[in-house]
Amino acid sequence: MNIKKNKKFIIVIAILVAMIFGTFLISLNMGSLSISPGDVIKTLIGQGTKAHEIAIFKLRLPRIVIGILVGTALAVAGTILQGVTKNDLADSGILGINSGAALFVVIYIFLMNGNVYDGVSNLTIFTMPIVALSGALFGAFLIYILAWKNGINSSRLLLVGIGINIAFTSILTIFQLRFTTQEFNRVMAWTNGSIWGTNWNYVIAVLPFILVITLLAMYKSRYLDALNLGDEVATGLGVEVEKERVKLIILAVVLAGVATSVAGSIGFLGLVAPHIARKLVGPKHKKLIPTAALVGSTILLVADTIARNIIAPRELSVGIVVAIIGVPYFIYLMLAD
Repeated sequence: MNIKKNKKFIIVIAILVAMIFGTFLISLNMGSLSISPGDVIKTLIGQGTKAHEIAIFKLRLPRIVIGILVGTALAVAGTILQGVTKNDLADSGILGINSGAALFVVIYIFLMNGNVYDGVSNLTIFTMPIVALSGALFGAFLIYILAWKNGINSSRLLLVGIGINIAFTSILTIFQLRFTTQEFNRVMAWTNGSIWGTNWNYVIAVLPFILVITLLAMYKSRYLDALNLGDEVATGLGVEVEKERVKLIILAVVLAGVATSVAGSIGFLGLVAPHIARKLVGPKHKKLIPTAALVGSTILLVADTIARNIIAPRELSVGIVVAIIGVPYFIYLMLAD
């Protein structure tokens, strides 16, 4: 039985990796400047034209890498939060963690007299993850304190999170109105979810956070499995329930905050990706976390490719496309259950 389950897991991972690679190639090919597959390969091996090199290496590749990283971060964060709260609706977007991170980043950009991408210095790029992380932690702290009543109840946590999310979004709107028209449009697009304008500095800034925290989450997977059995059972298994719950929430908050710092508030991805992964490989988090990461990356890459090309040369916010892709499937899951 274990051999069959492991074989299924390997097949699922292989299919998801193949889907990511296929989307990667399509994304390099498509855009306002269409590049044939042959020219893409030539450019990747150093034999392309100057225009193709700029389009691929300076614009599309960093955007694709950011898409993979952000998709991974949000999916793993959602998986952790659903495991900790034992609530299938738990997600960093719904709980107000993303909006807390976005609020702090927008305030920071406002104080630095810049906008989301143009005019943002390298120093600002590397400090944005720290600022976003501070906002995410602040939001999570408020939610945890307000939801605490002789322990954490998942329903109360969700309701408090929704309230905090609304409050942060309202404050965010106030700051948006202080920008110029051009800056307002850019910030509005970013807060709706956008990876437009990212470069290799953004990749360097967030890669260490996402890589390390994702590996830590996989290491902590056994605690998530124990918490899913209930607090009393987990305690009987020797798990310090509240201590481990806080640690896991912090991991999810860091992932969501760092992802928001470069991609804005992309909701729903952390909600849907764990559900799809659970259908594919089951509830064991050792397999669920890496599968959810790949599912999240695939969804975000597909969504970004659509967002870049469906009304080219203009773009949709990738967060809107993620919602369009994810909502029907999520409704199907709810009806099926």
